[in-house]
Amino acid sequence: MTSRRRILGGIAAAALLPSKQLYPSDVSAKIIVIGGGFAGATVARFLKRYAPRLQVTLVEPNPIFTACPFSNLVITGQRNLSQQQFSYRFLEAEGITVLHERAMGINTETRQVALQNRDTLTYDKIVAAPGISLQWNAIQGYDQSASQVFPHAWLAGPQTMLLRQQIMDMRDGGLIIIGAPPNPFRCPPGPYERASLVANYLTKYKPKSKVLILDPKDNFSKKSLFLDAWKTLYGGMVEWVGASDGGNIVEVRTATKTIKTDFDTFQPDVANIIPPQSAGTIAQQSGFADASGWCPIDPLTFESNIHNDVHILGDAAIANAMPKSAFSANAQAKVCALQLKQILSNQEPISTTLANTCYSLVAPDYGISIAGVYRPGKYLDPVPGAGGISPRDAKENTRKLEARYARDWFRAITSQTFG
Repeated sequence: MTSRRRILGGIAAAALLPSKQLYPSDVSAKIIVIGGGFAGATVARFLKRYAPRLQVTLVEPNPIFTACPFSNLVITGQRNLSQQQFSYRFLEAEGITVLHERAMGINTETRQVALQNRDTLTYDKIVAAPGISLQWNAIQGYDQSASQVFPHAWLAGPQTMLLRQQIMDMRDGGLIIIGAPPNPFRCPPGPYERASLVANYLTKYKPKSKVLILDPKDNFSKKSLFLDAWKTLYGGMVEWVGASDGGNIVEVRTATKTIKTDFDTFQPDVANIIPPQSAGTIAQQSGFADASGWCPIDPLTFESNIHNDVHILGDAAIANAMPKSAFSANAQAKVCALQLKQILSNQEPISTTLANTCYSLVAPDYGISIAGVYRPGKYLDPVPGAGGISPRDAKENTRKLEARYARDWFRAITSQTFG
């Protein structure tokens, strides 16, 4: 059994970087951070701590950040949306300039950022952490208007509440379809955790209902653990259909509330369609992404492989084996802050090791996890023999402890990121 000390120690290990007191504080430069999520807010804070004279400006259009981890509990009515929301006041108190504006374009030749209010900012270095964008119309018929009928709920906030309301209003005996996205996407275990928690709600309030997961993949993160748990906890309430069995959604029709796969047509009572994803729009518009739709980086410094003096973090970056998760984004941000400090001090980047742990709740008191350790090589490569996954034969107490560790992790990471 993974101990509480080891789990929480992993959070600290991801931040085992030298204290700012070990560095001179006379490094001065203008650094703009685009995006105020787990990557952007973290890198802004750590840059200011490592080099207090840096002029760090965080550009984020939303005054309140709404976190995706734990938002599946909001969907099932077991958590309030307000518990997912965080302001930037602690970053401002640390001397970071926070501009609640939308970045519309980045000119790497003039080193300028154009804002929606028509102002421009100049920079010496830029850190882009724009998260994801959803690929509308990748599934025939699924666009932004369709998401008001079949919500994606993959960007936490109004969509989370829309899906919640639809599930609460559904009749007992209804069918809920969750359309999982193809790889790569934000939070690989997320759709399957969502199915689990929705089933947990249904067993209590609408026990004649069913959750059907339609998946364009034949494998997914923690598959064996999820399948075991669904059978044990929910009987036949949760069904997963992979690509080989016709799980790929090819078309949706909101007028008739139908969903078509390669072989079947469904008329669910509620449908949660999570479309394919790519790097945030600003990264693509600014030429940071390649043909894959994601942003290639140097795995040591997180500098763009396409543009100099641009560093890219979190979901938007091609981190290869390291998944797109809040834990990964936070860990990458701390390392990137260190490497920028080194570069601006005319010192060599430091070789580092990064960790990631993804927790999932199969029920509010039933947790599972997968962990990985990564180091820069040709890519961000997994360290052989490091990391691991929750044991399939774990006892009930272990599952309860993992659920508790998940909550401890959320409190720790949001405190470290937003104060």
